[in-house]
Amino acid sequence: MGSLKARILIVEDEVHLADLIAMYLLRDGIQVKSAETAEEGLAALADGGFDLVVLDINLPGMDGFEFLQAMRARNPVPVIVVSAREADEDIVMALGMGADEFVTKPFAPRVLVARIRALLRRVRSDSSSTSVLFGPYSLDPEGYLLKKLDQRVPLSSKEFEVLRHLVQNAGKPLSPSDIYGAVWGDGFGDLTIVAVYVRRLRNKIEDDPKNPVYIQTIHGKGYRFNPDVLREGPQ
Repeated sequence: MGSLKARILIVEDEVHLADLIAMYLLRDGIQVKSAETAEEGLAALADGGFDLVVLDINLPGMDGFEFLQAMRARNPVPVIVVSAREADEDIVMALGMGADEFVTKPFAPRVLVARIRALLRRVRSDSSSTSVLFGPYSLDPEGYLLKKLDQRVPLSSKEFEVLRHLVQNAGKPLSPSDIYGAVWGDGFGDLTIVAVYVRRLRNKIEDDPKNPVYIQTIHGKGYRFNPDVLREGPQ
């Protein structure tokens, strides 16, 4: 397995676990910085330069959910949540707040590293080199970038993948299972997360989220991206 150039931030108060994860990542040639609190993690993120965050939910002071909320207000970096909490509502909440993956403790470090590598490769994969324009927005599928006029719209990688999948199938009704399979693959299988992500996207791109122009609901079928607002052009 070849090395993967990346810089990872680990936000974990169990120092021995953070060190163990870091050891496996360093073996893979991946650079690592660790933070023991959410506050330290946000300070590190402010300096930029990270490709992915590994985040524990149970942290002293600000917890992982609060970290996610603060982070997602301005940063689209992918996040893998690790937690000893297995409750479905915790998983749905974490994914709904912008996490990209959820790994339950205890876990084998090599499994987590494999998930990290897979997520990084998915984020970096080149699905298209052509920007897509709709309304005031420009979607760059290769660069994982959505802009409104000249301003970047902060999206998590999963939000971006849901939007990209809808855009790439503009005009075609997609069921929640279609969208889930394309974006999450063989993940947790909770289809309600699709509605959560559609709602998050509408809140970010629609002028009136209750009367969406771009992401439409097709009753009994699912969602579709309105082809009448879509055109392709150079970035």
